[in-house]
Amino acid sequence: MLTEMIGQRVVVDLSSQFVCLGTLQRVDDLHLELHDADLHDLRDTRTTRENYVAAALATGIKRNRKRVLLARAEVVAVARAEDVVSE
Repeated sequence: MLTEMIGQRVVVDLSSQFVCLGTLQRVDDLHLELHDADLHDLRDTRTTRENYVAAALATGIKRNRKRVLLARAEVVAVARAEDVVSE
């Protein structure tokens, strides 16, 4: 299923206080690779995960990583950006 999302903008919820938005480039047994990504530490803001994601998608992903590898063991959920509900 994840391979169907390659080349699309995605939101990755991690088990930690991090969320990552970007373009899914590659998937293997251990990692997800995202390009032009915003890796955000939710401890840095007072906003909720849902509000941060909604705002980032509404105003455009603020890239702070050209490339990031995320450990699949830490991934809770992956959604296409267009499937995120902001209501």
